[in-house]
Amino acid sequence: MTKKVLDQNMSYKEELLNSIEPNFIFSKTPINRFKSQRAEYDNKNVEKSAQITELKKLINSIKNCNLKNNSQNLILGDGNINSPIMIIGEAPGIEEIKTSKTFQGESGNLMEKMLLAINIKRESAYFSYAINFRPPEDRKPTSQEIKRYSVFLKEHISIIDPKIVVLFGSSAMESVTSSSERISNERGKWKEIILKNKTYPLMITFSPSYLIRFSENKKFSWEDLKKIKQKIIDLKIKI
Repeated sequence: MTKKVLDQNMSYKEELLNSIEPNFIFSKTPINRFKSQRAEYDNKNVEKSAQITELKKLINSIKNCNLKNNSQNLILGDGNINSPIMIIGEAPGIEEIKTSKTFQGESGNLMEKMLLAINIKRESAYFSYAINFRPPEDRKPTSQEIKRYSVFLKEHISIIDPKIVVLFGSSAMESVTSSSERISNERGKWKEIILKNKTYPLMITFSPSYLIRFSENKKFSWEDLKKIKQKIIDLKIKI
């Protein structure tokens, strides 16, 4: 049997390991944990993107839907799919249909200002809607329409898996919480929804389009935003 020659520069532990198991090579090179974490992060992104694509196909396959039949295209969501903050509005309008993006035009500008007021940049959040097609003449979605699309929105929340969900407007509130109460009575209160055995904290507030029409209510939305900011601090969320 050939005797293994040990390197005199090796430590005792290195010599022991290499002599006990010839196939095991002791290395002084540190493990690149960052590379491993990055690969895991990339895999998660790919999985989420695939799930979102499948969800979009599922919504597009809906039959006998006036909203779908009268709208040019579907607006599912956009933004940072790994964001801890998910923003849900009521439904896309003409500006969103033109650009195929969420929260555009005057409402979008106000939304961005509201979020920046609590140090959330648009690119740091994820955005979606309770209804994915534009209602004719931008009318309010019916309860039946909201209920029909609610199952898709809840699946969407599960895919994004945020730390906090913010509901802008009564349609978003009704879709996620099934409440048809006046939004003025429900806003500003932390609520919860359980999806697939996971609990998500919710904050309800007025939609930007509503605040443009009734600017006197901006003071209430500011109170709601401050509560969101405090929740981010309490949960130690990094944005």
